[in-house]
This record gives sequence, structure tokens and C-alpha cells, in this order.
Amino acid sequence: MKALSFPKSHRLLRPADYGRVFDDVQLKVPHRNFLILATPNNLGHARIGLIFSKKNLKLAVQRNRIKRQVRETFRHQPDYPGLDIVVLGRQGLASLDNHAIRASLTELWQRLKRKHQQSQPSRANSSKPAGRGTG
Repeated sequence: MKALSFPKSHRLLRPADYGRVFDDVQLKVPHRNFLILATPNNLGHARIGLIFSKKNLKLAVQRNRIKRQVRETFRHQPDYPGLDIVVLGRQGLASLDNHAIRASLTELWQRLKRKHQQSQPSRANSSKPAGRGTG
């Protein structure tokens, strides 16, 4: 059970942590009900922050239910790359049941992981000096 824990070190806690993600968005995964923004960190593990407004989810019960689902699906993602992730809620979330939310989030986590893997080789290639290997 310890492998599935969700310690404070895996959460974005300070406004500066959220600001860093918003100021330097490198990965964006849109969905009808969610928007995921991410930027790499140097911690070796992913951290997550949640933003669900009263405008989109009127009742605290609704906001808390969605947050629980997001945390739970994130917690079950094996060996996630070192990213700071912010999950924003959009309108229409309140009408979804827990199963639909879990299915959407699982798909979004996979899409984010794929985007991160695709962005890694392009950065490695662009950082190589010109003319390397000739000689």
C-alpha cells in the first residue's frame, strides 16, 4: 500500500508552484471537461495541483468529489515523469458520474504521458551541437 500513497511532496502547495506552471506551460492536454497544463520539474517525480472554480461547480460537494477522483486516478499512475501538473475543471463536470470522470482522467493521464515522451526526443536533438560526429 505504501507505493500508492499520496504524500505532500507530490502536491503543488504554494502559489509560486502554480505560477511556475502557468508562466511556463510546455504541455497542454485539453478535454471537454478538463484542461491539464504541465511543465517539467527537477524533482524526479510528478506533482499535481487542482483548480475547480465555483463558477463551474456550484456546490462544495461537487468540487470535492471531482478533486477526490482526480487525486485517486493520479495516484494510480505508475512511474509518472517529473512534471508539475495543474488540472483545471471546465463546465459540465457536475453532470458526470464517477465512472465517466475516472475514464476521462485515465485517458488524459495517458495522453499527457505520450505528449511528454514525444517532446523529450525533440529537445535532445535540438540541444546537440552542429557538426558533431564529423572528424
